[in-house]
Amino acid sequence: MLQVDIPAAVRTVFGKGESRRLRMDKKTPAVVYSNGEDPVALQFDEGTLYKNLLDIHGRNAVVTLDIEGDDKGKRHVLVQEIQKDPVVEQVLHVDFLEIELDKPVDFAVTLRLTGVAKGVEMGGELRVSRNTITLRGCPLDVPDEIVADITDLEHGGAVISCADLEIPANIEMLDDPATVCASII
Repeated sequence: MLQVDIPAAVRTVFGKGESRRLRMDKKTPAVVYSNGEDPVALQFDEGTLYKNLLDIHGRNAVVTLDIEGDDKGKRHVLVQEIQKDPVVEQVLHVDFLEIELDKPVDFAVTLRLTGVAKGVEMGGELRVSRNTITLRGCPLDVPDEIVADITDLEHGGAVISCADLEIPANIEMLDDPATVCASII
């Protein structure tokens, strides 16, 4: 899984007006939510945060926040929500969810099909039913994507199901093994 380090600082000002002042100073407000603990209000350098969010967009990533002024110092989080201004594409606010690296978490992982199926070369049509699969495991053990080779699929109803996918041994697939991911018709 992708790992990213982002520096942050504890935010001491709150409210609509103060958040606007932060944004004018090229800072982005954010919050880290944790199980059973009080949320931690943060602020980020706008450019650094935007660049890092672009790098992890659409992917599962563990973000390590190096927080200046926090008693924990570093926190491992997942991006939960990004609020953007729809007109100027500015990041207005980010919500993070703190995780523990040694406890299993559920992830939607991209399924990438490679190769050209024999059935397609013979006039068949490839139908992709699933673009993602759901996996459970420790965050750093979950792969960024699952790759399936479709080269051997022949015409006449050949399929790749969830049971055919190669999943690492320490990861659990939550989808039904009989679920069809791709077929040739």
